[in-house]
Amino acid sequence: MLKKPYSILVVEDEDIIRTSLREFLSEEGYEVGVAASVASALHQARQRDFDVAICDVQLPDGDGLVLLRRLQQLNPNISGLMISAYATVENAIEAFKSGAFDFLVKPVIFDDLANKLRRLFEYRQLYLENQALRRELSRRDDDGQIIGTSKVIQQVRESIRKVAVTNANALLVGESGTGKELFARTIHQSGPKQNERFMVASCSMRPENELDAVLFGSESNTNPQTGLFRHVGQGTLFFDEVTHLPLSTQAKLLRAIEKQEVTPVGSTEPYTTTARVIAATTRDLTLEIAAGRFQEDLFYRLDGVKICIPPLRERLDDIPELVEFFIGKHARAMGRKVSMASSDAIRLLMSAQWKGNVRQLDNAIERAVMMCDGSQVRPCDLPPDLRGAEQPLPDTDDLRSALRHYERLHILRVLDQFPDKREAAKRLKLGLSSLYRKIEELGIDL
Repeated sequence: MLKKPYSILVVEDEDIIRTSLREFLSEEGYEVGVAASVASALHQARQRDFDVAICDVQLPDGDGLVLLRRLQQLNPNISGLMISAYATVENAIEAFKSGAFDFLVKPVIFDDLANKLRRLFEYRQLYLENQALRRELSRRDDDGQIIGTSKVIQQVRESIRKVAVTNANALLVGESGTGKELFARTIHQSGPKQNERFMVASCSMRPENELDAVLFGSESNTNPQTGLFRHVGQGTLFFDEVTHLPLSTQAKLLRAIEKQEVTPVGSTEPYTTTARVIAATTRDLTLEIAAGRFQEDLFYRLDGVKICIPPLRERLDDIPELVEFFIGKHARAMGRKVSMASSDAIRLLMSAQWKGNVRQLDNAIERAVMMCDGSQVRPCDLPPDLRGAEQPLPDTDDLRSALRHYERLHILRVLDQFPDKREAAKRLKLGLSSLYRKIEELGIDL
């Protein structure tokens, strides 16, 4: 595969200089974009990634040094060369402080520019390799940890910190694919018995007698079993989708929590258990109780310490960090030299709906790493159905404005599915008055 040529954005308001730079750089084999103003440069930078920006210090609608900082916010990997008609030490120092690689003086000498670009790309290659190594080391340290710094994830982390030290039982509630097992492991690993076992009890797809034997043990002559409660010892037993347990098994689990006693199948002699129980569900347990499918006493035992795991659509600003983590994980597993995702790919990922939450994102990145031809995941590497689900993006760099945009899209989608405002508010987990306030704040036309 031929190496893609480097791309350069020339930002210069003088037509003659802009045109001559474009012609020279094109002849040198670079892909060249041109802009005569700050606004035009930012617009182009939002549409595609550039490797280098060559910016005039003085532009008709702003400062070139400020522009370079904004370009680096859009694309942290972009490098800058500044141009000025005034060659002063102060100008050069300001350029370097703003993140520029080097400084050019008008009139630009093309041989000088070619040499500076050559040195820039040599330095850039070393820098990116260094950053890739740093990310790799960081990812190895982060394996098994909660990824993200959004406000909702920080709140979950704080809840986990408080719960973990008590060794109390807990209930994790969240949609499918939100990573409830990871959060349960984090509770265990942050607790006083982190060196004990952590085991997962799958609550579905087993006959009742077989499930009881797996959980509590069996003293049957034909098929004796130790049972997970005895095997986990003082560690943590995680019940994945606890609502799938039969009512009789729920009663035995309640006794294990309340009395710390477990009786094996086929025995009349109970044994003591000190295992911590963490249960998880995607369902509303109050509705399950009303339908007679879940024991109310067990609900109250678990619900005292409840942690709600947010869906991915409520933590969109964690997506870049999650993407970086998943790329590292799958690149290592496949032996691929993929190190990052392009800003175009990140923008597409942040605009998707993610009905399958973090699990769906993980699968999408696994596929992208497999399909990627270079070192950077691009939109064409992502699943076709995900690319087709792209939503219009806001023309802004401000994170709060972008999240407001996504919030509006999500509320519109729910209102479209549930025109009744009370039902929509319930689905959004908002009060009715809060929903009306959001509709007014976001300018939603009903």
